Amino acid sequence: MSGVRQDEPARQCGACTLCCRLLPQRELDKPANQRCRHQRHTGCSIYPKRPGSCRLWSCRWLVADDTADLRRPDLAHYVVDVMPDFVTAVQEGGERLQIPVVQVWIDPRHPDAHRDPALRAFLDRRAEAEGMAAIIRYGSSDGFVLFAPSLTGKGWMENHDGVKGEQHSAEEVLAVAPQQVARAVGSSF
Repeated sequence: MSGVRQDEPARQCGACTLCCRLLPQRELDKPANQRCRHQRHTGCSIYPKRPGSCRLWSCRWLVADDTADLRRPDLAHYVVDVMPDFVTAVQEGGERLQIPVVQVWIDPRHPDAHRDPALRAFLDRRAEAEGMAAIIRYGSSDGFVLFAPSLTGKGWMENHDGVKGEQHSAEEVLAVAPQQVARAVGSSF
């Protein structure tokens, strides 16, 4: 069974600092895929005084939100973001459909890390339980949308035309995916 195992100790970052390299950080003016200037081998040099967004953010592996099967991000070469986002699909006839997505930040040095069977199983569970696709991010505006078999009724489907522009703001995501945001915020505390 997947999820949180009661016999496991709480997870800790340990030597993992992959989020500090892969994710953008607006408060520190840090783009995606650039090492944070405060990152050291021993961790964050400003940890006691780090920005609020760093204090509030956690990767999904760390909060153990249905991630028992996933390896620590630095070993898996991807970070599953606790905060969802959304993509807008334009259907035939021009109707716009906003689809909530799980964000997965991939280490560009390991571009196929999204093919990890444990990650794919996690994403399929999210698709089945919450109707969420995934956005596989190689940067803030580089990546593709991945639809799980639970959504397609077939196999995995990749849409490489789907990532345009930056991440949406928290307010925009909240308007489209309030239940997913509530779940993310509840799991990060």
